[in-house]
Amino acid sequence: MKVEEVFDSYDNYVMPTYTKIPLVFVKGKGSRLWDIHNKVYLDFFPGWGVGSLGHCHPKVASAVRDQAPKLIFIPNNYYNLPQAKLARELAYWSFPVKIFFCNSGAEANEAAIKFSRKFGQGRYEIITFENSFHGRTLAAITATGQKKYQEGFAPLPDGFKTVKFNDIQAVLGAITDKTVAIMLELIQGEGGINIADKDFVLSLRKICDQKNLLLIVDEVQTGIGRTGKLFCYQHYGIVPDIMTLAKALGGGLPIGALLVKKEIADILGPGTHASTFGGSPLVCRAALAVLNAIQKEKLLGNAQKMGEYLFTKLNALKGKYPLIKEVRGLGLMAGIELNIPGKEVVQRCMEKGLLINCTHDTVLRVMPALNVTKKDIDRAMAILEEGLIA
Repeated sequence: MKVEEVFDSYDNYVMPTYTKIPLVFVKGKGSRLWDIHNKVYLDFFPGWGVGSLGHCHPKVASAVRDQAPKLIFIPNNYYNLPQAKLARELAYWSFPVKIFFCNSGAEANEAAIKFSRKFGQGRYEIITFENSFHGRTLAAITATGQKKYQEGFAPLPDGFKTVKFNDIQAVLGAITDKTVAIMLELIQGEGGINIADKDFVLSLRKICDQKNLLLIVDEVQTGIGRTGKLFCYQHYGIVPDIMTLAKALGGGLPIGALLVKKEIADILGPGTHASTFGGSPLVCRAALAVLNAIQKEKLLGNAQKMGEYLFTKLNALKGKYPLIKEVRGLGLMAGIELNIPGKEVVQRCMEKGLLINCTHDTVLRVMPALNVTKKDIDRAMAILEEGLIA
């Protein structure tokens, strides 16, 4: 198909639920993408963090090639070897859990909400936070602390209270005898790379223990190495009751996971929840390959080292250009808050061959693959500087 035919097909046959960037990509390898005209782009925002290993990582591609001829799908009323192995691996690297597999972060968060209500036995209210983002399904957008995602979808489900992030007094003021859980991202991605204070998180854990509330940590974007540890909660000295994962876990294939503390996990028994395609043999093999690559290639160490290097470069730009208001983040999850709208900066960077993102109008997001190199960071920062001053 020619480019015009691709655009025409989307106009006529695909629902317009995304703001489209006029690029047609046909190949990816590592941190690079090639468009239909064979122009090369440096991808420093691979699918909201889906591409944590870059594009088409050899271990993931090999796992898919090996599994596809054997068994792609089997329903979840049968046992599934790759799913069993993946559940065991995730439990080993996190905390004593049982796992429900699904297809996306929104689906994992819906499962967390549903689990909480079952756990609550009449308690159903969940406290969430301003500028949070938990997905696009109906309960997930209600949990999301951004009105723009909720507009046009009323009436929204009951049972959610949104309070100020990093404000423990606001949390305490929102708790009632109907409260069952507190749900948060430790780093708010769509909210502008806002980081939870350690004392705040420790206080949340203490409150949940005292009041028999569930602490739900949404690691859909931070999980699987993004912050320099396999899971972001490991920076905080706490263990959640529930953790949700997706994006980076499948190496590009669709997977979500609900991880629940083992001692309470059986509350969702047979018939109470399901996901037809969740945890298929194919996607579980891909996820196992992701975890294997992170360990074998020492990518957590690289994420820490390259994260420090990235923030050094970003802070140097901040010192040079007053239009950069703040640089914040952790590991390879960076936000650059500007004093101007960021859309045109993103556009100029794209024209020069660098793919980044803007959220909340003024916050540039940079989230390169965990195996990024200094050379690629240097190139990306040079293009970003050009994009800032053009």
